[in-house]
Amino acid sequence: MRTIAGHVPASDVAGPFAGWTREQKHVVTASFLGWTLDAFDFFLLVFVLKDIAAEFHTEVSDVSFAILLTLAMRPIGALLFGRAADRWGRRPALMVNVLLYSLLEFASGFAPSLTALLVLRALYGIAMGGEWGVGASLAMESIPPHARGFVSGLLQSGYPTGYFLASIVYGLLFAVIGWRGMFMIGVIPALLVFYIRRNVPESPAFERSRTAERTNVLQLLRQHWRLGLYAVVLMTAFNFFSHGTQDIYPTFLELQHKLSAHEVSLVAIIYNLGAICGGLLFGALSERYGRRRCIVIAAILSLPVIPLWAYGGSIALLATGAFLMQFMVQGAWGVIPVHLNELSPSDARGTFPGFVYQLGNLIASVNAPLQAGIAAHYGGNYAFALAGVAAVVAIVIAVLTALGREARGIRFVD
Repeated sequence: MRTIAGHVPASDVAGPFAGWTREQKHVVTASFLGWTLDAFDFFLLVFVLKDIAAEFHTEVSDVSFAILLTLAMRPIGALLFGRAADRWGRRPALMVNVLLYSLLEFASGFAPSLTALLVLRALYGIAMGGEWGVGASLAMESIPPHARGFVSGLLQSGYPTGYFLASIVYGLLFAVIGWRGMFMIGVIPALLVFYIRRNVPESPAFERSRTAERTNVLQLLRQHWRLGLYAVVLMTAFNFFSHGTQDIYPTFLELQHKLSAHEVSLVAIIYNLGAICGGLLFGALSERYGRRRCIVIAAILSLPVIPLWAYGGSIALLATGAFLMQFMVQGAWGVIPVHLNELSPSDARGTFPGFVYQLGNLIASVNAPLQAGIAAHYGGNYAFALAGVAAVVAIVIAVLTALGREARGIRFVD
């Protein structure tokens, strides 16, 4: 049964795993692991900002510029790897992407100076920028339409899962291997390439459109500039929401609350569990209640959590607030992979979602230095910097999402 415009009615939804093949499960597994291990490599840096600063005799705000560079370079990777995915296939683009970000992460552990580290993190940003869009399009084009909401939440939960793994590595190994060893461990994701090569098929949607004429980037911009502009603004707010509540939080716990590496790791593990749960729940709920409605609800519910998250007076209160905050932040994010893929032009699904997402990252890349600068201006008050950014962007996300549109259930392959 189909409705006009190729949409699937709610009555057709039979559960997230109904009708899955073994190949589809491999696709989702590879896409999830690709984003998980990418986030793992990225978040290793946020735990060691002060340690790198100490070794290179500089300030935390100077080292946090590495985060800005990584985020700022991601649109280049999204464009390059996205166009490669639209031209040669999602699968080979994903394999090259994973291999590159793993090797660049490993090389970061050998940086002889802060300048060299900044260059490597910029290059890493290009590699990281391609993974999300390519992996999401491969998964969304390969699974049954009724499973998209659940898989969207699953894929996005790979981000906090990577942060969760980085938290564990930091808590268990940092005292032994130092910050350089942390980066060297980041080469492990390269092993995922062998799994993709052996088990993951190409996207059915790409296979059916392989002979179709490809639209160039300028044509895409002219044809879909309103949608693209809206998506970039929305993704800017979303990236401020995630990075504004995550990147400086370990530093906040270390410097303002004087927590040890073990305590910071424990709090990070707790709030990443909240993020995973939130992404899975809101992603699945979006299949029944709509993409926009679930995003708005998650964003609004984050507001009353801010005082506990930023101003809790004990490690227990801070951990509780952090769990709830990331539950809502990643709850809203859990809908984004499917939402952007469903809104995307069909001939640019490898490029559009990842490119607008990473352009939003580019604009939001000022977050870490911005928050560090605000905290320094107010005498080291990281709580004020964190709370201010989180409150503003939560409201902006709710408004932008409510004013937008959605294409829930639209078919990618007929």
